[in-house]
Amino acid sequence: MDYQFKDIEKKWQKFWADNQTFKADDATTKPKYYVLDMFPYPSGAGLHVGHPLGYIASDIFARYKRLKGFNVLHPMGYDSFGLPAEQYAIQTGQHPAITTEANIATYRRQLDQIGFSFDWSREVRTSSPDYYKWTQWIFMQLFNSWYNKDADKAESISKLVSHFDQNGSAGINAVCDDEITSFTAAGWKAMSNREQQAELLKYRLTYLRESTVNWCAALGTVLANDEVKDGFSERGGYPVEQKKMMQWSMRITAYADRLLKGLDTIDWPEPLKEMQRNWIGKSVGALVKFQLEKETNLQSLTSGKYIEVFTTRADTIFGTTFLVLAPEHELVASLTTPEQKGDIEAYIAQAKKKSELERMADAKTVSGAFTGSFAINPVNGEKVQIWIADYVLAGYGTGAVMAVPSGDQRDYLFAKHYNLPIIQIIDQQKIETEADPTKEGYYVNSGFINGLTYKEATAAVIAKLEEIGAGKAKVNFRMRDAIFGRQRYWGEPVPVYFKDDLPHLIEEKDLPLVLPEVDKYLPTEDGEPPLARAKEWNYNGSEYELSTMPGWAGSSWYWYRYMDARNDNAFASKEAIAYWKDVDLYIGGSEHATGHLLYSRFWNKFLKDLDLVVEEEPFKKLINQGMIQGRSNFVYRLIDEEGRGTNTFVSHGLKNQYKTSDIHVDVNIVENEILDIDKFKTWRPEFEDAEFILENGKYICGVEVEKMSKRYYNVVNPDDIATRYGADTLRMYEMFLGPLEQSKPWNTNGIEGVFKFLRKFWRLFHNDAWEFSVSAGEPSKAELKALHKIIRKVEEDVERFSFNTSVSSFMIAVNELTDLKSNNKAILQDMVVILSPYAPHICEELWTLLGNEAGTLSYTVFPKFNSAYLVEDEYAYPISINGKTKMNLNISLSLEPKDIEPFVLANADVQKYLDNKTPKKVIVVKGRIVNIVL
Repeated sequence: MDYQFKDIEKKWQKFWADNQTFKADDATTKPKYYVLDMFPYPSGAGLHVGHPLGYIASDIFARYKRLKGFNVLHPMGYDSFGLPAEQYAIQTGQHPAITTEANIATYRRQLDQIGFSFDWSREVRTSSPDYYKWTQWIFMQLFNSWYNKDADKAESISKLVSHFDQNGSAGINAVCDDEITSFTAAGWKAMSNREQQAELLKYRLTYLRESTVNWCAALGTVLANDEVKDGFSERGGYPVEQKKMMQWSMRITAYADRLLKGLDTIDWPEPLKEMQRNWIGKSVGALVKFQLEKETNLQSLTSGKYIEVFTTRADTIFGTTFLVLAPEHELVASLTTPEQKGDIEAYIAQAKKKSELERMADAKTVSGAFTGSFAINPVNGEKVQIWIADYVLAGYGTGAVMAVPSGDQRDYLFAKHYNLPIIQIIDQQKIETEADPTKEGYYVNSGFINGLTYKEATAAVIAKLEEIGAGKAKVNFRMRDAIFGRQRYWGEPVPVYFKDDLPHLIEEKDLPLVLPEVDKYLPTEDGEPPLARAKEWNYNGSEYELSTMPGWAGSSWYWYRYMDARNDNAFASKEAIAYWKDVDLYIGGSEHATGHLLYSRFWNKFLKDLDLVVEEEPFKKLINQGMIQGRSNFVYRLIDEEGRGTNTFVSHGLKNQYKTSDIHVDVNIVENEILDIDKFKTWRPEFEDAEFILENGKYICGVEVEKMSKRYYNVVNPDDIATRYGADTLRMYEMFLGPLEQSKPWNTNGIEGVFKFLRKFWRLFHNDAWEFSVSAGEPSKAELKALHKIIRKVEEDVERFSFNTSVSSFMIAVNELTDLKSNNKAILQDMVVILSPYAPHICEELWTLLGNEAGTLSYTVFPKFNSAYLVEDEYAYPISINGKTKMNLNISLSLEPKDIEPFVLANADVQKYLDNKTPKKVIVVKGRIVNIVL
């Protein structure tokens, strides 16, 4: 029977599901291997052919590792909380859970159709209460922890309370709020419970604070930076402004150094690690206090009446000519003089329309406003102006910078734009100068740092600042504490209630705190989050937190839930965690570098501090798969003399002869760039009467590589490919497109070749009548050589994730075996096993046909490579007759020319070419050629 891929694939997909073939075993002596994909958000559009690229690669590796004797955990689930489902609920009134369930059903059907070896018994959904119960539980552990700098780890808040009881605040070295209280043990005990809880909130790893956020009034929620573009929400295009709100935050900054050091221990792409290093942004410098002009002495520096800045170049302080505050800085209102109030308020309103990412990226635009106030440089007593500008961010450093125009390009542009002083101090003399940024090395400066290197000068300035109480050395990080809240419905409820205006955790026995029913999924008329609509939703009469957790909450620990997905008593048992430990291979997109991947490392380190997990880092090896881009097709519409589009279309090769406009056309009605005209006419009503100017009887479309998107009509549905060619063809073709890590265009034109390869592979096992037929006996040396070449090649390629080169090698191997007319069972059975990670359905079927016991080949043994079979002891001599090569003949390399001649002439095929003629001469060049002259 010919290759009936539809029947074969349905059969084996059902078999795997019915028998839970890929269910991982927690009780085995096999070594473990954990292969994980970044789990998807189940959108309504389902999968297109770009989505499965990473899944196919990880599945090949998982199947290969099983054949290599590993106990493989290869799970899948859904990151199923998200704004799209909520927006659909707002528009239609349908509960987000219903939409999400329908979308998951589509994803599951598509994933099953491609033949992935997922352990579906461990499926997780972040929106399921039995899952987010543990997300809430981890939040509670964070709330009940503080970061001890001396121990360099998180510890229980009860340990901090015990210290306060015995010693007060003395000796505590913690990551905490800047404004903490100093107290004795007696002072602590004298505080009311409310006062104590308020003080502890300054130390907790998750806490409430006023934060500047991206507020979208139309969506009624805070948006992450990557959800905002050009001042508008990416979803819906609604205006977004900067707004201060009380928000839950997490002290990821406590782990900044450990997050940096951990990057040196993991096998991740270097560009991604560099993105995290830059995001964390460690800087060594100094905090400097600039006294306000209205204060008469430096005693004000200890009373809070000053502006504090962070600088990495304290030695340039003599060149400071103005200060710049973030528009949101808490002192802006009090510093603004009546004359400047209008300008300041207008500028703040303008700055609110930009996201932080836009403000950081916009290096060329210069804008700001003068407050009307001045500050005093602490090292020389000079008076400097105080400005605001949106290039300074409230959440980075102190929200203020000292501007040194002669040493910083942005400060220089700002000074030039507003005609502010630009000075460089040389030998204690002020000299007006153009920008000449200070370079490392020796330079002359003012006063006590004259003649020092910049490092020596920096140390001297910091020492002086500490002496006069105007500053101190400081290590700073660009990364800020992570905002942990959204004012929306479809997310994890925060397990907190409020009493005396302070947050308290609910009891663990009351987990999960389940999302309540609401009449609408919009904020209330008073602007409160949607959860405020819930009736009688409170904790013993106290109001719950009305924000929900952000999208990254559930994805920051999900790999542990896969280890023990049905545990009701813990997020995973200690035994499961001790066995699986961490993820050996993680495949996903680099766009998550400073989001999910950073937050996951943070939560993992926290869980390690509490001895809840055994590894410091969650993902040993990470691969960022490239993007499969769309291959767009175009038709060319003729434009009439008045510039209007006609209903006539000209083929690509003729379009330069006419005035045309190009139109995207659905790639699914184009094959090998040839348009299916009948389908085009039914594609859109306006093209029903379309006319065509053809070339050679065909309409040839134009082509261009673009992002795969519905708007370009270049989305290819994997369902269509699987229906037409089969899942095995889809799997191999996606790998064949190019290296896994690189982006590449989807081009359906080449898929036919992969399909033909699989059919040719199937043919090896069948005779001319398409009857299954293989031979027993010892394989030939040529057959063994072909087999062991592919064994070695696949092992090398899979281990280095070069899946595209394996596909090419499979084609070569099958061609060699076809030329050898090989149907030897021993050879073909090993070929089935080698190919099975790539094309599992056809291989399972052939494995059964070969007479193996009923079941699956998934746990058989990968063939062992034997280098002896690749030792060259024969050479395929070209046999030339009168100068024309007629055939190749394998001859032992040990034979000398005198022995080669009779061997060749005795060959039956050679005799046919001789046609009973006696050769005049036989020329043998050993190891090269045999030439027969008649």
